[in-house]
Amino acid sequence: MGSMPSLNAPRPAHASAPASTPLPGPVSARRAPTVGFDLDMTLIDSRPGIHAAYTALSAETGVRIDADLAVTRLGPPLDLELAHWFPEDRIAEMADRYREIYPAFAIEPTLPMPGAREAVKAVQELGGRAIVVTAKHEPNAKLHLTHLGIEPDAVIGWLWAEAKGEALREHGASVYVGDHTGDVRGARTAGALSVAVPTGPCDEDELRAAGADVILRDLTAFPAWLRAYATGEEASEPA
Repeated sequence: MGSMPSLNAPRPAHASAPASTPLPGPVSARRAPTVGFDLDMTLIDSRPGIHAAYTALSAETGVRIDADLAVTRLGPPLDLELAHWFPEDRIAEMADRYREIYPAFAIEPTLPMPGAREAVKAVQELGGRAIVVTAKHEPNAKLHLTHLGIEPDAVIGWLWAEAKGEALREHGASVYVGDHTGDVRGARTAGALSVAVPTGPCDEDELRAAGADVILRDLTAFPAWLRAYATGEEASEPA
């Protein structure tokens, strides 16, 4: 990672700070940030929908897929999960078919994570931009957000871990919020502050060890933290 502006300089992993600790730097430099959000298990609880889609794919192909297990490890790209159930020469075909049937099975059952809408709006109410950067197929990601009434300023799909840093840099994001160690790696690749929520497959210890700068219990704590980040004042809501 190259040199980074003081706004984005992450603390060492062992010194990961609670939500009540504002970052150093001039207040004016921290106003109206662009904030990136991961999608699955950060903004949306897609487990019911993904379970339904895997169950349908299994029934259609006659190949056993343990959907209960698959939804415990959301985050990485679809191909990596399909590799547990299909031979290598069928993965591309099955990934295409999964994405085709996904809207029929996965959109309706999916729920917003607590505080998701409010987190996105908190960025926009400060005059900033909220973007979604996800490993999910971009058209399906947009379907989820539209269905749930979550309205980011941009949605960028098909990016995982360090590759997310490309989109974050392109959009000038100074913060990236996610639930997976891959999201932490994406933030650090971009020189963005990593804000982590242990609402997915990775617990707080894993996220901290990966280098998360701030850990919030969930997105309901994000608006207070963001106000502290933008103004330099201490947030009243703990991590």
